This record gives sequence, structure tokens and C-alpha cells, in this order.
Amino acid sequence: MYGKFGELLGRELDIIREQGLFKEERILEGPQGAEITVGGATVVNFCANNYLGLASDPRVVAAAKRTLDEWAFGLSSVRFICGTTVLHKELEAAVADFLGTEDAILYAACFDANGGVFEPLLDQDSAIITDKLNHASIIDGIRLCKARRFIYEHADMADLRRCLAESQDAQFRMVATDGVFSMDGDLAKLSEICDLAEEYDAMVLVDDSHATGFVGATGRGTPERFGVSDRVDVITTTLGKALGGALGGCTAGPRELITWLRQKSRPYLFSNSLPPLVCGATLEVLRILREDPEPLKALARNQLRLRSGLRDLGFDVDEGDHPIIPVHFRRHDNDALLAQKISADLLAEGIYCIGFSFPVVQRGQARIRLQASAGHTDEHVDRCLAAFATVGRRHGAIT
Repeated sequence: MYGKFGELLGRELDIIREQGLFKEERILEGPQGAEITVGGATVVNFCANNYLGLASDPRVVAAAKRTLDEWAFGLSSVRFICGTTVLHKELEAAVADFLGTEDAILYAACFDANGGVFEPLLDQDSAIITDKLNHASIIDGIRLCKARRFIYEHADMADLRRCLAESQDAQFRMVATDGVFSMDGDLAKLSEICDLAEEYDAMVLVDDSHATGFVGATGRGTPERFGVSDRVDVITTTLGKALGGALGGCTAGPRELITWLRQKSRPYLFSNSLPPLVCGATLEVLRILREDPEPLKALARNQLRLRSGLRDLGFDVDEGDHPIIPVHFRRHDNDALLAQKISADLLAEGIYCIGFSFPVVQRGQARIRLQASAGHTDEHVDRCLAAFATVGRRHGAIT
């Protein structure tokens, strides 16, 4: 039977290639950083989630090595059997302290944190109200839950109010939102969301994966940025972006809620515990964030120079102050193919970035998503802007 099925898959793959929707995987030949090696060439990397430039920071690498020597490679167990070390408890306490919550629970990834948070907490008598553009992990986590679902238009507070009003018969309600929406870099309206949630007696959950470590005055994320740290009930986030770039995620919140997740959350109960070297390296990252403000300053400077430079060149770039900087092609026919072609030509110019198209973004919304890093120098940013000017004019994206 696979013969026929394989033929079908082959035809479908040909179609998405023709549409410019096929996602090629470029192979890195060295460590992650502001500069990377691809195809034997050194290029400047503008599409990693390595916001603070710590993925290959010598201090973080040394901490991982020390932890590997002390704790070995893995634990071959889930947490409640024999997979919990003092490192895991130390990291959970450090993350909770950093995020300003009572407790935190570690997962293999934030995808697992979101996959394991809704089902244990909310049942068929409850309701979840979710932003239309929330991350796929929130969407999939909600699908595993029996609670009724209400979807409000992206960042539309009037529509959120409608959903809250329509769900008032639910025993418990939770508003779920990304803190920063990963494809556009826009921030959730957390102050207004918390106001509405309090008015309608609903909890608030924020996935802060694209904010933890670098958004807010001290990098505590969007709750700090909007002054609502004491009004957000649950935070899910990742260790795999600004906090070192490896893997791991967590859910942080009230102590009783976190203790309940330890008893009921399936991705936690049935997945191996986080490797010790990730715990040791992340603890070092949190130490750096407490003591060294320079990465935050460098990141803010780089994203401002890159965003304003692209807008000055005439590219379709939204206003904002987040290091996610999408370059849109919504004014052009077959935007997906154009994004792929420009991305390929930019690589030839020494700039590594990726074109995003459906299903990662909605049809007709293809873009190249750039991401600034604290590891970029002024020369890196200048090289990126020069390459975009050359390639953009070549393809008619700018004049």
C-alpha cells in the first residue's frame, strides 16, 4: 500500500515546491553565533533566536562542560522515578525567582509546557479564550483539553470582551496569549488583557518564549514590560532561545498549580528529565543576566539600527522595538516565491535569513523574518542592510 501513498506524497511535495512553500534545511557546519558556516562559507546569521548571543558564549559553554563532568550526560528517567537532581530543583527555583512566581516546573521544551498545561487544569465545564495568532504549541495544547474554545481576532480587545461575555457560564476561564507573536514581533496588549480578565473573573496565561531574558527593563519578559507581573497567573516559556539556545521549557505560576502539574501533566510525567548540562548552562545564563546589562543594551541598539535601516531603504517593515523584524512582501504577486528567491540571493551575499510562508504564516503573508542579536556588531548590521539594498532592487522589492 505504501507505493500508492508514496506516489501521492511525491506529487504533493512537487506542488508545494512549485508554490514556493517547500522548506529547505540549510546545514550549519559549526556552532551557532552571529556568524555561522554554511556550505563552506562564513555568513552573518540574522534568523536565530539567539537574542542575547549566549548560545556559544564561553561562560555558558564552560558551565555546560563543568556540569557534564560532574553529572554525566543524561538521567535515563522521568522526574518522579529517578530523574530529579538538585540541579533541576535549583533551576526551577531560579526560574521562578527570575519570573517573579512562586514555583516553576521544567519540560523538555516549551511545546511540551504548552501541551501539558491546559488539560490538567481545565475540563468541559471550563473555557479557554485564545488569540487567533497564538503559537502552534498553544493551539495543540488547547486541542488536548476538553474545555470549550473561544478564539478572538488577533490583539482585538473588543473581540476578547465578546468571548469573555459569551463564556460567563463556565466554571473557570483562562485567557491564553503569546507575550510576543513570533512571526511579527508584536507584543500582546497585556495591560488591557489583564483588565478584561479581572473584570470577567478569568485567569491569564502568557507564553513568553520570545521575551524571556530580554524584554522588559531587566529581561523578565512582557509582564515586566507592561507592569502586570502580579496579574499574570501562569507563564510558559523556553530555555531554548535567549536563555542559551539549547532546549528546555517551563511553566511558572502559583505553587499549588505547579504542584498539580507535577501530578497530572503528561509531557512532564512521561518524558525524560532535562539533561543536567542544560540545567547547569541555564543557571549560568541567569547569573549573567543578573550581573551583566550589556547584552540587553547591545540588543536594543542593534534591532533599532536594523529596523530603521530597512524602513529607510523602502522595505515593508512594521514599526516596533522587538528584535523580530519581519520584511513583508504582501504588495507582490506570489510573495512566497519572492521571499524564497530573495533569501537565496541574500545567502549568496553573505547574509543568512529564511523566507517564511504558509503554513508557518497565513497565505499572502510571506516574509523574511530577521532577528537581531546582541552578538551582532555594527559591521554585521551594515552588511545586512547593504545586501538587502542590492538584492531588494534586483527583485523589484524596493526601487
